[in-house]
Amino acid sequence: MSRVAFFEVEILDSKKLQLCFLDKVEPNATIGEIKWLLHKYYPKWYPARQSLTLQPHGKSLRDDDVLENLPVGTTATMFFHDLGPQLGWTMVFVAECIGPLFLYLLFYFRLPNIYLHKHNFTTSPFKVVMLACVCHSFHYTKRLFEIIFIHRFSHGTMPLHTIMRNCLYYWGFAAWIAYYINHPLYTPPAYGKRQIYSALAMFVLCEAGNFSINLALNNLGCNGSRPKTIPHPTKNPFTWLFFFVSCPNYTYEAGTWLSFSIMTQCAPVALFTLISFIQMTIWAREKHEIYTREFISYPELRSAIIPLFL
Repeated sequence: MSRVAFFEVEILDSKKLQLCFLDKVEPNATIGEIKWLLHKYYPKWYPARQSLTLQPHGKSLRDDDVLENLPVGTTATMFFHDLGPQLGWTMVFVAECIGPLFLYLLFYFRLPNIYLHKHNFTTSPFKVVMLACVCHSFHYTKRLFEIIFIHRFSHGTMPLHTIMRNCLYYWGFAAWIAYYINHPLYTPPAYGKRQIYSALAMFVLCEAGNFSINLALNNLGCNGSRPKTIPHPTKNPFTWLFFFVSCPNYTYEAGTWLSFSIMTQCAPVALFTLISFIQMTIWAREKHEIYTREFISYPELRSAIIPLFL
């Protein structure tokens, strides 16, 4: 009978002081399992709060990394980093979306002491202001619905300080956008109804496309950083964008904010659209690289976010 070669794992803190020494660790143990073993010694450091590296300032090991596949001997030394308090992804996205939804409505219904007193609790004479409120509210209501009922999240979490920064970004931009669009001195777009309603039609199509893609990804079980299958178009025409891009959900999301910018002709919206597009492009290219790395037969025609271009 062959004997199993157990591993010994020494875990040090950032000052290279020993936190614990684990003996007789199975060779096929994952980093996630090692985190649970460390959690037994230090209950306050639950697994989601831990980061383990092979070097003091090295890259964090993934939870699904297997011990025997790492570049270590039978005695492995790992370094522990406290990531701080964590919050689940569902709560993260709910926090990011619920603020913009209610903040915009406060400005639309004339939040006291923001505009001149005579404009408090009055409505704008321009229909585009009402349409903008409906579109903005619909967008974030849809996102909340998707977060709760459609999106599949892995067991990943986000540090509390990062959540606060993200909320400041989304909430701050929502307040800035709402302030200008609902301002008493706001003027309608230069090309009037033709510009407003053409952009509105584009907005509706992009929202429908984004919802269709999220639903298709949910049905395929494509979530997390390690996709199990290649997303393909379905009978729904909105999913045919999968023929050309890896992340059509981001393509539709960018189209949504571009159409909202055109419809309102508001500089803060355009700036938010630009920043969002840059960030979504980064995410889309990372996802595209994962797809091409994980699947040998991945379609070569697909780009990351813009067909045949980016």
